[in-house]
Amino acid sequence: MHTQLSDATLLQKLIGVREARRLYRGSLQPLFSSIDDDYSNEKCAVARELVKRWLSEALKQKCVLSSPLAVRDYLRIQFAGQEYESFVTLFLDAQNRLIAAEEMFRGTLTQTSVYPREVVKAALRHNAAAVMFAHNHPSGVAEPSRADEMLTQSLKQALSLVDIKVL
Repeated sequence: MHTQLSDATLLQKLIGVREARRLYRGSLQPLFSSIDDDYSNEKCAVARELVKRWLSEALKQKCVLSSPLAVRDYLRIQFAGQEYESFVTLFLDAQNRLIAAEEMFRGTLTQTSVYPREVVKAALRHNAAAVMFAHNHPSGVAEPSRADEMLTQSLKQALSLVDIKVL
């Protein structure tokens, strides 16, 4: 089974032994975080994108975002390797199944602007019954800031006017 194989061995299966030995330096993060002119890095980024799309397909078929842990794991793949702040909305149906995950706003290393009007429009466009919000902190500080908390309250108020729950 592949789960028993080391990172290096799995990488060898993906891009070949010679390329894996040349690129792997004890961490997979640099290989999947950005695409540059290197062919093997591009193959790794493509593999990451395929996994992301596969997970999205699976989520649309059944409710697998049933716990905070499942949401966290899904979002880890969504945000993996991003060097900028990104605000993502997960649009859910009445049974809390994923309709779509959309990066709505992209910012800089330390901040992004979020516009409640655009979030409401997108939720209505997707015919969502509920939404979840997430954004990364490329700095590594995972605690929500006071501004994050105020934004969440503002979004909750705006969406409550059109009967969309914020989970």
